[in-house]
Amino acid sequence: MTLQELTDNIRTRVTHADSLDASAKLVTDLGVVFIDAKQSPAVVSNDDQPADTELHVKVADLERMASGDLNPMMAFMTGKLKVKGDMGVAMKMGQVMG
Repeated sequence: MTLQELTDNIRTRVTHADSLDASAKLVTDLGVVFIDAKQSPAVVSNDDQPADTELHVKVADLERMASGDLNPMMAFMTGKLKVKGDMGVAMKMGQVMG
């Protein structure tokens, strides 16, 4: 998966993430995906901007979480997912990303 494919996938998932009402940044081994859900529809880019929450995760682990092979809470507990900032936003991101 490329950074562009990851960005497009996230853009599709969060287009109408009105419940998020925050900004989040995914920091991956491929690069950064910035999600600004303070507006509707949410804007997704690869800009490295300050966010309410930063989620640090490898793309392989992100794919495993998306497919259901890795529980996001287990990823957090084992250090595969690191959260900096508002934990509430991180929880909402989990719901939005499905």
